[in-house]
Amino acid sequence: MAIRKVRPLTPGQRGTSYIDYSKVITKKKPEKSLVTIIKKNSGRNNQGKITVRHQGNAHKRKYRMIDFFRNDYNIKGKVVSIEYDPNRTAFIALISYLNGKKSYIIAPKNLKVGDYICSFNDKTLDIKPGNSVPLKFIPDGTLVHNIQLNKNSKANLVRSAGCFAQVLGISDDPKFSIIKLPSGEVRLIKNENLATIGTVGNEDWSLVSLGKAGKSRHLGIRPTVRGSAMNPNDHPHGGGEGRSPIGRKHPLTPWGKNAYGVITRKKKNKSNKFILKNRKGNVVNKNG
Repeated sequence: MAIRKVRPLTPGQRGTSYIDYSKVITKKKPEKSLVTIIKKNSGRNNQGKITVRHQGNAHKRKYRMIDFFRNDYNIKGKVVSIEYDPNRTAFIALISYLNGKKSYIIAPKNLKVGDYICSFNDKTLDIKPGNSVPLKFIPDGTLVHNIQLNKNSKANLVRSAGCFAQVLGISDDPKFSIIKLPSGEVRLIKNENLATIGTVGNEDWSLVSLGKAGKSRHLGIRPTVRGSAMNPNDHPHGGGEGRSPIGRKHPLTPWGKNAYGVITRKKKNKSNKFILKNRKGNVVNKNG
């Protein structure tokens, strides 16, 4: 995919770049039966109080219902179109199955219109991008995405543009496979859980430059004020004469908790036993 830069006719266009979707997108309007409307809350809860800051004013968008379960086993589906999804960084593919059902999936790299994909719940030799297969039947070293964390639930892991995980093999406990995630974390995931073969498409997304503040507002990102620019009663970093340092041993959130690179995972988390290496490469468990 080509990254195109805009001619700098205005200051906002000087640093702007975008992906040329015309070479990938084959259909502009989504499938009506697979579209719904989700009401925006701008980071507010049911009492109208802001619980997540810096959200709001996003462009109107309709939600495309994605099939993260892939539980229509052994039924082939044809790729009808590759489409843009305003709700995520990856492209989506419209699949028409032989039983008449239609659904959207996250489009893996190199998936084209006219290709056939399928979900399997048993051993298969058809290991190609777009097929959904249990982890125990995927060869070692294969790149996968859209991984289920729990059986019969939707896929939770590795869904962003350009991301992939790698199957490293079967663990000492034959019920689990060893998976290396994009963060560098190596963990155990049950063999029966499904994963989709291939890498998530639109890998050039990280190279795009928004170029101006207005594009962030269209995405629903509101401005952020530095803590050091506030008063001390508003933020722990505030106060001082002129451009003063934060005056703290470590950076803090507005509520006094540690910030910027501090590990927030609970030390007694029940799922810690499934992590073999953390994202920094440190060995946590040796039972893999």
